[in-house]
Amino acid sequence: MKILLCGLMMSASLLVASPVFAISDAPPRPSVGLALGSGGAVGLAHIAMLQVFDDLGIKPDRITGTSIGAVIGALYAAGLRAAEIRDIFDEFGGSRLDALSRLIQLDTEPAVTEILQVDIGEGGLIDSSGFLSFLAGKIEARMFEDLVIPLEVVATDYWTGQTVILREGDLFAAIEASMAVPGLFSPVRRGTMLLIDGGASNPLPYDLLTGRHDLIVAIDVTGSRAPEENDRLGFTDVFFSTLEIMQQSIITEKLQRHRPDIYIKPETSNIRLLEFNRIEMILHQSRPSAENLRRQLREFLDEKSEENDRSQPADR
Repeated sequence: MKILLCGLMMSASLLVASPVFAISDAPPRPSVGLALGSGGAVGLAHIAMLQVFDDLGIKPDRITGTSIGAVIGALYAAGLRAAEIRDIFDEFGGSRLDALSRLIQLDTEPAVTEILQVDIGEGGLIDSSGFLSFLAGKIEARMFEDLVIPLEVVATDYWTGQTVILREGDLFAAIEASMAVPGLFSPVRRGTMLLIDGGASNPLPYDLLTGRHDLIVAIDVTGSRAPEENDRLGFTDVFFSTLEIMQQSIITEKLQRHRPDIYIKPETSNIRLLEFNRIEMILHQSRPSAENLRRQLREFLDEKSEENDRSQPADR
């Protein structure tokens, strides 16, 4: 009898003390996938969208990014907040690099000429290594495995035209490939592949998140064009705007087949590819879209909260 009582007492103590038997009433948090698209300097609008995530306390469970979306996505995935990323581009945006028309007359500020240098050859006109070194000085992460948030970077194989997903290994080599705009930055060799800008094949990679998250948010920063009085278009304006039009066509076709849960396209206009000095204007133009994103995210959270309340037993 004593042996039996001791056994029962030990079993009871295990039931109380062991966390294996603990049951949590907290519902699982819905997972969020975030796609940040390609768009040159217009992609600074991503910062305004990330500020909304910070304000609402929502942390994406995965980020996919193309070109400037890969750049800003990597900084955010490394643990920086939107305000800190804005500070980085405030520092970088001292240049007035309106595409190739100004490449030979770069601003005389030493920091600018060190970050982006003319390097005609290897299929490109600008050496991106200075810019990548500039970014590397802002975060500790060097490999995908160092990131706080899982990140998938999109590039394009020049030989096959196929989308290439980079999600492990050297982080900055992946960013360099994803932002290798044809004619501007040199392609990046990776094994048998020659990688160019991801926008050539997948400028808004929300499809990579399909079926993996409860909510998919896609930010399209391909911009828009509007005629202006006495506006003269140069070669670079036409060339890079044509690339933008091609990317918009790819996105339109994707949206017709399958839309993300939340699709945001900031209404920015007349921003050239490398006009990072116009960050204030870009963020100002992005405010209505940021508020639209805030509203939709709140509606999603409220809906999920109501669903969780309905799923709970009446007498708790």
